[in-house]
Amino acid sequence: MKSTTYITFLLLFSVSCQAVDNYSVYLVRHAEKLTETKNPSLTDCGKTRAKQLANILSKAEITSLYSTSYQRTMQTAAPIAKQQQLTIKNYNPRHLEQFALQLKTKQENALVVGHSNTTPLLTALLAEQAVAPLTEYDFDFLYQVQFNQGKAILTVLQQPLKCQTLESKH
Repeated sequence: MKSTTYITFLLLFSVSCQAVDNYSVYLVRHAEKLTETKNPSLTDCGKTRAKQLANILSKAEITSLYSTSYQRTMQTAAPIAKQQQLTIKNYNPRHLEQFALQLKTKQENALVVGHSNTTPLLTALLAEQAVAPLTEYDFDFLYQVQFNQGKAILTVLQQPLKCQTLESKH
């Protein structure tokens, strides 16, 4: 009887430890932005892309949501925040090494919304491998850094939305 209890305890403990060691951090650059202001909001197409991102990640069991404090990043994160009933937490893009360590320490499924110059850098820090830079026109990349028992696996995805066709109608 004692050995059965001990085995059950070991199984439960190993399952809960394994679950903690398996998580993903998703990273995106903000969606398409207006260009006439210093802190622009999203274009109509950018708002559509943000909604599409929320749909793509709807089953990813996101438990934390991070964004810089800019209007365009907050608006990109807003649809998934609403869908998953999450609060958007701000992070400082000037301290990416500390933020990467924080994300690894928390070990939870998270979405990070950043910028063309910071998203590839943060992805590289998490994945521990080189990541190609984004141009000013790259809005459709979605990075997944999956951690499986401490090992990082990078997957680079692209959202299917092509905004040129939507914006040209306006």
